Amino acid sequence: MAARRSYGSYNDGCAAAHALDLIGERWTMIVVRELLLGPKRFADLQRDVLGIGPGMLARRLQELTAQGIAERRRLPVPGRVEVYELTAWGYRLEAVNSGLSAWAVQSPALPLDADMSPDTLVLAMRTHARPAPSPSGRRDPTSVSLALTDSRQEGFPAVHYLAVMTAEATVIDRVLEPRRAEAIVAASTRDWKRCLIGGVPLAALPDVAVTGDTAAAERLVVATSLRADHQP
Repeated sequence: MAARRSYGSYNDGCAAAHALDLIGERWTMIVVRELLLGPKRFADLQRDVLGIGPGMLARRLQELTAQGIAERRRLPVPGRVEVYELTAWGYRLEAVNSGLSAWAVQSPALPLDADMSPDTLVLAMRTHARPAPSPSGRRDPTSVSLALTDSRQEGFPAVHYLAVMTAEATVIDRVLEPRRAEAIVAASTRDWKRCLIGGVPLAALPDVAVTGDTAAAERLVVATSLRADHQP
């Protein structure tokens, strides 16, 4: 099969066209998306990107590393496993991913009933994150530990995240293990999506487990839901 000609080869000097030459191939941006919250092993990426074969994944990772968007490295002891991670330039693609997401939610054909990977759902939260003023007027941060299991496939452990809310911003990051927080939320990605994107109240989702300060968990929903007017 002949290689696809680049837009640049047609004398197109547009930077947006060059961006599509870099990340416009099928699966490329999806692989990037799954690396935006931190490094992953090849097996992790194959698990998280449903539908991609190992050969195609290897090619896309090779292209991303050759273009300086990602790099392959070995973790220090005790792990000593090889992972793929975005470069500093590659991490800037989160703004592109967020822009595409914010644009596409207006599509009438958006597959709202389809499932999402844990990282993809948290990236959606980061896209729509807003400051979360405390009703009591407190100024210190409020934290929520989030554990998400992938509804698309069984038998994999939960992925952990930590959300920190202040009156200035709401920040959510992936973490290696659960962190101490005012509230701990454990949910499947399907149920958490129903809450954040579908607008279903936490109290109406019996399979979502909340321990600790329920009000803090509800504030996180308000601060990161698709709808800015979401009410717990």
